[in-house]
Amino acid sequence: MGSSGVRVYPNSCVERVVAFIPPGHRHVRFLVEFCDGLRLLLQEATVAGIVRAYAATAIHPTRRCIELVGRDVGGEAKPGFARHQLLESGRECGEVLEEVGRLLGEGGSSV
Repeated sequence: MGSSGVRVYPNSCVERVVAFIPPGHRHVRFLVEFCDGLRLLLQEATVAGIVRAYAATAIHPTRRCIELVGRDVGGEAKPGFARHQLLESGRECGEVLEEVGRLLGEGGSSV
């Protein structure tokens, strides 16, 4: 872990990813195993939010970032969707990038 307290895992440190639906469940889980022994289990709603953020940034001609924050959508969730969702924060990209730069130690060149 760096001095910022943020762990950076390059693809070479990801040893295995297992996508699976547990018995008795409907939604996919993702087990990610890292070279330092960390095992991370992500639920489908989390990965769906990450995929949405990736697509919204990677294929947009000008967008440089997007921030999603956890929100309880209560009864507004569509059928089959988790009540707790990662949704767009509405913060300006510049503000988000400044915060990330501070967290990673200006520039984030180690990312």
